[in-house]
Parts: sequence; structure tokens; C-alpha cells
Amino acid sequence: MADETTEIQLGQGTGPLRGVKVVEIAGIGPGPHACMILADLGADVIRVERPGSPGLGGGASMLLNRGRPSVALDLKNPDAAAVVLRLVEDADLLVEGMRPGVTERLGLGPEACLAANPRLVYGRMTGWGQEGPLARAAGHDMNYVAITGALFGLGQDPARPHFPANLVGDFGGGSTYLVIGLLAALLEARVSGQGQVVDAAIVDGTAHLNAMTSAFANEPHYREERAANLLDGGVPFYDVYETSDGRHMSVGALEPQFFATLVRLLGVEGSCPGQADLDRYDEMRRVFTDTFLRRTQAEWIEVFEGTDACVAGIIPLSEAARHPHLAARGTFVERDGLTQPAPAPRFSRTGPTLTTPPSLPGQHTRAALAAWGVDDVDGLLERGVAVQV
Repeated sequence: MADETTEIQLGQGTGPLRGVKVVEIAGIGPGPHACMILADLGADVIRVERPGSPGLGGGASMLLNRGRPSVALDLKNPDAAAVVLRLVEDADLLVEGMRPGVTERLGLGPEACLAANPRLVYGRMTGWGQEGPLARAAGHDMNYVAITGALFGLGQDPARPHFPANLVGDFGGGSTYLVIGLLAALLEARVSGQGQVVDAAIVDGTAHLNAMTSAFANEPHYREERAANLLDGGVPFYDVYETSDGRHMSVGALEPQFFATLVRLLGVEGSCPGQADLDRYDEMRRVFTDTFLRRTQAEWIEVFEGTDACVAGIIPLSEAARHPHLAARGTFVERDGLTQPAPAPRFSRTGPTLTTPPSLPGQHTRAALAAWGVDDVDGLLERGVAVQV
């Protein structure tokens, strides 16, 4: 899938980060997601990958790699490190997601990069962080979320916790906080003229993301159990109910006026206990369970959608793009043969647009290095320092 003749031009993004230049030392999960966000918002991101199979890092359908060209460099070769430092000289941000100490051994640590560009913001994405007893240990999303107290309370099964794929750690406490840190440090660097290192640890971000639960935990009525509190399925008016066709509805009628609408539209005004009647919550849950089982999900959606009952059908991802609300907003788009989420959030004046599809490692090596002003690209390719797929 060679891309020898492709021409790459910088500054073509339409979002608010147009003109911001980012060097991404490719990793998996939260680092690529953060760089996808930056690219979606208009930044020029060059993705530096190792030659060969992308493994868990993706491929031609990995949406986390969209919007940026891929350059394959043999980072164990000192000449490759020199190429990256050349890219860094003109960059605003660098993102890496390796274990602590790895980029230093490659000659691409913060000291070397800030020496090449004192204004650079150097973003480090890890699970455990750059310091601490576990900093150099392996781990994945659920491990990081586990020690923050967040995973303990997830799920409505009192017997065991349930992890929501890798949304809470990798992307909630990870890439989201990395992007916040990068943009905050970039704003400061443009005032001070000095770059700095952003240590984005999933454990830190997840703990911060879970601040509301921390607040609840300080209250005397909080129970450190699953399905025992207001927002974890402990109350029947904030829970999930099965419909007659084996699908489910989400019910989030917390406020009294929303609860009243829920009860009215369910048709159980005469049999449902009051919202404040805590001793009858088991009875209320049975009423809701039995009633939702009488109709299909589609029938209940017809009853509830657009009302103030705070009830919505739980639909699979394959159907989400066709939901009338999401379709009207263009939340999902069809691009390059892939259904994918559109850039978010939205901007009134500098709206972002999707650019290039996900690419294979080294698909744009020649064109991307040339666009970033790297000299002697042909020589780098001939010596095996760089690889063009």
C-alpha cells in the first residue's frame, strides 16, 4: 500500500488547532487517541512508528490513527533519533506513551528534546506515571483503574465489579487528561516562552475523574458497595430494565418532576410507591421490572423519547449512527468506507473536519518527512534509517 507520490501540505486543518505541530512517537490506546483528538481539531501531527506490523497499534481501519501521516523510523538507530529531534525543532508538542526511561535510552527524552526546542511541550502518557513504586511495571487499563477505587464500584452485580471495556482508564483518565495538560502547557509556553513535561498518568486522571464519587464517599449515607447508592443502580429510578424483546431501557429519573413523568408514562401511578419511600424500593423495582417487560424496546422508545422522563433505549454501536438525534447532529460520519465518530467538541467559527484515513506504519514516510523539512530523505531510506511502505 505504497504512498510514494503523495504530497503532504501542513496547515490544512480547519479546527482551532490549525498551525499547531505535533510529533507523536506511536504507542497504543490513550496516546493515539489523544493525537487523534489533536489532529481532529486541526493540528499537524506526524506519527513516528517502528517499521513492521502495527500489532495492537492498529492498521488501515484503526480510527485512533486517523488524520495524520505515518513515518516509519528504526528508533534504535541513532540517525533515527536525529531525525526525530529535527522534527522536534519545529514542533509545539511531542507525545510519547512508552514506559519511563525508554525515550531517554533512545536519545529522545525530555532533556534532549527540550535542548532542541526549549518551547516544546513534552507529553508523557503512562498508566502508573513517571514516578512511584509501580512506574516501571507493565499494566493495562483495568489495572490502573483498579487501584484508584473506581473499578471497585462499577457494575450492578453486588458479587463482583464489572469493567466498561477501556473507556474509564485509557480514554477517560488517560487521553482526555493528556490533551487537557498539553493544551494548558501550550498556552503557558506561548506566554513564558518555555516548554515543560506533562506527566499524564491514568491513575491520576481516573482518580480526578472520579471526584464526584469521592465527594459522595465523604457523606455518612454512602455505602462502599456496588448497586447500593444513587448513581450505581442502588435506587430503582436510576437503573436498567429489560424489555419484552430482550433489549433494555436506561432509566435516570432522579429529580421528582422527572420521576413523576416516568411513573405517568409507564402507567403505574396507582401501584408505584413514592420516590421518597425508601423502605418500598424493592417493591418499586418489581413494578418497573414487570412493566418494562410488557412491551418491546421500540414500543417503549416511542413512549418515552423526547419526554422529560429521562428514559432512553440502550442500543448497540451498530445502530447508534442511525439514531434520529445523532443522525440529525452528524455525530457519526461515513468516511473512507468506515463509520466513525465525527470530531468533538464543536466550534462556532473554526469547525474541525476529518482529513486522512488511518494509515499503515511508514505509508507516508517520504512525503511527511519532506513536508516537515527533513533533508536527505532518500539517504535515510537507502540506509534503512527510515522505511517507506
